[in-house]
Amino acid sequence: MKLPKYVQAWVDAEGRPHCYFRRRGFPRVPLKGLPWSPSFMAEYEKAMSGARTAIGAGRVKPGSVAAVVAEYLDSRQFFGSKSAGTQRMRRGILERFRAAYGERPFALLHTAWIEALLDSKPPHAARSWRATLRSLCQFGVKRRYLRADPTANIKLASVKSDGFHTWTDDEIAQFEAHHPIGSKPRLALALLLYTTQRRSDVVRMGRQHIRETPDGPVLYVKQRKTGVELLIPIHPKLGAVLDATPSEHLTFLVTATGKPYGDNHFSESFREWCDAAGLPKRCSAHGLRKASCRRFAEAGCSGNEIMANSGHGTMKELIRYTKAADQAKMARNALAKAVIR
Repeated sequence: MKLPKYVQAWVDAEGRPHCYFRRRGFPRVPLKGLPWSPSFMAEYEKAMSGARTAIGAGRVKPGSVAAVVAEYLDSRQFFGSKSAGTQRMRRGILERFRAAYGERPFALLHTAWIEALLDSKPPHAARSWRATLRSLCQFGVKRRYLRADPTANIKLASVKSDGFHTWTDDEIAQFEAHHPIGSKPRLALALLLYTTQRRSDVVRMGRQHIRETPDGPVLYVKQRKTGVELLIPIHPKLGAVLDATPSEHLTFLVTATGKPYGDNHFSESFREWCDAAGLPKRCSAHGLRKASCRRFAEAGCSGNEIMANSGHGTMKELIRYTKAADQAKMARNALAKAVIR
């Protein structure tokens, strides 16, 4: 549906629709109701006729860091380029940046100062800050607040890390022993482990995504992060858990109030379920995606076969996820498959 001019709309991680009137130089106004309905258009006309005032006028100096950040956060460049999760992360960084340095003239930001700021951050945080400030500075160049991007040539030392811990089979068994089939924690683990998907996709899965095929039932997934569409065969163990777990909602996993989980709420709940099972802090929801890839590799699956389940785009990405696989076991599998001439 084509929206009225200056109206932006999106659906958040919890499935709630949002509409806003967003016009440069005008206040940001939420609009209620269905676009083009009489009530919606009444609010739209009211917003269109509002007094033209710069956002934050009287509170920030023109050309200051605070003013440019406010303009950037209200721009199509910010809203149109990244996922909702990335937007939340970058908004948090920019709000902290504005609170600390809002009075500084934006035009005087220079490379050495930004490098010193990034050096004060932990390695992973520094990478997020650099990406966020680079996008802000590119916006500043486009709007002529800067002559050149001071972040363009900033390089950070590579972070040597295997990322999230890959669950071992013993850790998986420990979780399963504490949380029986039919419980919400067991359902969460089964969805993560047997679909090989991220938490952001698992929390949106529901019975409406199950499709029958000549080869058996599959789960349709359109990955939120990448947009990749997958048909994932339902593992017998996942099928048993789904059959034993009541589901009267659009998503398999719901909160105590019957609503779909948001990403962070799900991670917090999963952490509590791991703690209850006596598992170490290293065990996370994303680690089960890596455990699934590890199991595929140890079973002798090819890289393309694993990627058909996980949705990874490149072999380089997949290698990081299968690094914990048992090398000796895979070597034996390869030898058993080899054709001896």
